[in-house]
Amino acid sequence: MTPADLLFVLLKILVVLLLIPVTVGFCTLAERKILGRIQLRFGPNRAGPFGLLQWMADAVKLITKEYLIPGEADKALFVIAPLLTMVPAVTVFALIPFGKGMEITDVNVGILMLVAISSLGTYGIIFGGWASNSKYSLLGGLRSAAQMISYELSMGLALVGVVMMAGTMSLVEIVESQKGLWFIVAQPLGFIVFFISGVAETNRLPFDMPEAEGDLGAGYHTEYSAMGFGLFQLGEYSAILTMAALMTTLFCGGWGGPAAAALGGAVSLGYFVLKTSFFVFVFIWMRGTLPRVRYDQLMALGWKVLLPLSLLNILWVAGYVALRG
Repeated sequence: MTPADLLFVLLKILVVLLLIPVTVGFCTLAERKILGRIQLRFGPNRAGPFGLLQWMADAVKLITKEYLIPGEADKALFVIAPLLTMVPAVTVFALIPFGKGMEITDVNVGILMLVAISSLGTYGIIFGGWASNSKYSLLGGLRSAAQMISYELSMGLALVGVVMMAGTMSLVEIVESQKGLWFIVAQPLGFIVFFISGVAETNRLPFDMPEAEGDLGAGYHTEYSAMGFGLFQLGEYSAILTMAALMTTLFCGGWGGPAAAALGGAVSLGYFVLKTSFFVFVFIWMRGTLPRVRYDQLMALGWKVLLPLSLLNILWVAGYVALRG
């Protein structure tokens, strides 16, 4: 790699790292606005025109507040835990193609790296719950661990169908292989399994058991304040963006669309942003409409429903690929 190529890669990494906190800020604003409309009330409307600067006001508040550490907490783990949640969610963006030729890196085992990196975020939640020395935080961390084990298996098996149909583990080549037919059409069952597992992996309603306010206060981040809490929120919303981007990339053609391959550039990026924004909206919509499931229902859905369906999807894809030759 020449110095110019290395500089270009570093520039792309810097742009993505700067854009993610800004995008997360607007996601939090959009969520509060949409939930306000769903609940027949106003969302943020004071900071800036139409409340558009509310996310900046929240960020300044979190940065300037005092960072409190409980006296009996494991101080090292308590400080490190929020970073362990945020960093994996942000790192995954290095593998995702945002547009034609707009990926930071193309790895031939991209899906394996994706599964390996994304699963690390749960360790931050577990460490945060343990290090807080609070029974409510510890229960939230344990719930997150059980939830990850239950749903990551189904998610991984749903990805097997994508790999079989594309014939590659490279995310760039997976997008290219969907030019004629999106995988959501060819294997809708695999998409449904991946979508439900993705919602559970991000700890969002109706699967937000690790931070259930009704019985755990705030769960694993009950004892966190200031930027410790802010980093957990940044990690959570980065994970939502990551999951929405993966649904777009793996099942909905990625940056593909009418004239995207020919025009490339901003057009392909626009298609990717529109599809990803739609899935982010679905995440927010579900939070405003669905009730939280019971924990036994959560476990039963993962092991008794999604796991068999993911295996059935693999059989279907194998037959489909064999018939197409």
